[in-house]
Amino acid sequence: MTLPPDVGTAKSALRARHLARRRKRPAPERAAAAAAATRALLTGLAGARTIAAFCPDEMEPGHGRLPAAYTQLGARVLLPVVPADEGELRWAVDTGRLAPGRYGLLEPVGPRLGPTAIGAADVVVVPALAVGRDGSRLGRGGGYYDRALRHARPDAVLVAVVFDDELVDALPVEAHDLRVTAVVTPSGGWQELGAVTGGAHWENGCPRTPGETESHA
Repeated sequence: MTLPPDVGTAKSALRARHLARRRKRPAPERAAAAAAATRALLTGLAGARTIAAFCPDEMEPGHGRLPAAYTQLGARVLLPVVPADEGELRWAVDTGRLAPGRYGLLEPVGPRLGPTAIGAADVVVVPALAVGRDGSRLGRGGGYYDRALRHARPDAVLVAVVFDDELVDALPVEAHDLRVTAVVTPSGGWQELGAVTGGAHWENGCPRTPGETESHA
């Protein structure tokens, strides 16, 4: 796609457009999308031992089903805690008890872990307003996940969850933007983003880096 000189302005305009579309999405469509996206995530995450995820708000796919559905995986689940100081995300283990935190976002009740706790995750489930087929991701503009993902393992699978019409060919990106390696949509399920280089994907319960093949005894 051809981008205007001011990439930041282009991203802001896209954020406004996608947020407006999400606000207009009918409740039955949101509910159906939540069910489908959750099924796809549970299938794709099978075998993961530690997952860093998030609590979808009412406009995000998965709201009402996630993170509770992750208990079916038997994995350790980390959820983000937005700090009061505008710094990096903290993390806490999901024990099923959630309470409103900053911006009204639900977060776990329990001990807080530091920003580097995300480094224990095999898979990071990332929020997004849109995702490009090249792995580009449009967030809400706070930069929390751009900072957090720098602590993720190099071989961690980074998967974003969006509505069907939010998976696009490409998005405007800046130097600090990190790409995801997979995306989940309600209709398309779990899709690897093949244009991404240097990332990993999830295969048979194991993360695989590009060019790596599974050995058979």
